[in-house]
Amino acid sequence: MNDSPLQTVNLSRAFGIVEVLRGIDLQVARGEFVAVVGPSGCGKTTLLSLFSGYEQPTSGTVVRNGRVRTVFQRDGLFPWLTCADNIALGLRELSDAGERREHMRRLLGLINLNGFADRFPHQLSGGMRQLVELARALAGDTDILLMDEPFSALDYLLRLRMRGELVRLLHECPRTVVFVTHDIEEAAQLADRIIVLTERPGRIRTEVRLSAPRPRNPTDPAVVKAVHRILTEMGLESDPSGPDFAL
Repeated sequence: MNDSPLQTVNLSRAFGIVEVLRGIDLQVARGEFVAVVGPSGCGKTTLLSLFSGYEQPTSGTVVRNGRVRTVFQRDGLFPWLTCADNIALGLRELSDAGERREHMRRLLGLINLNGFADRFPHQLSGGMRQLVELARALAGDTDILLMDEPFSALDYLLRLRMRGELVRLLHECPRTVVFVTHDIEEAAQLADRIIVLTERPGRIRTEVRLSAPRPRNPTDPAVVKAVHRILTEMGLESDPSGPDFAL
């Protein structure tokens, strides 16, 4: 079995004369949660689009082994469909109606929205809409989950709650995850490994690994140390303690 469902080799992407990504070599292990952070415009979302197949590289290769689904910054729910019907879009490969209903019941229970199956997106809060989107992405036999700043439009307290919900959902439905975020604290709370990109053209500046178990609080020492290290690598914070970062 291939333990790298996502892999890039010397990956580069340019749009006309603008080089966005350069020489990205990255392997994502099966079941790993990788977060990608870096300055605005460094190619984080472009990397996600290359992983999904929506964009094609200018040079280099992308290898995908498994089915991919994407969760975007602003929910992509269809406003004319109910909560249940939106989730059902992720179950289209199931031909048996009874099996689809059972999966739907389980997914609604997983996101604690059993009483909201017939509600439309405009009748749900922002957090509830994101949970429906997550349930749709987790439906069926998806192997890889690509997430593009899915919580950035939410207020801070709701983002904290959604991080906990994501950890819980992934515990129930494990997936390989690549998670793009501008929020370094969020990356440190969620990821097994954080990829830090440089200014455009984005290259891998460094990687930070975290072995502390999830869920992690923002004040967890491993989270604080990871945030400090990333800010230091990006030149946004001095490092009086030297290079010893045991996470």
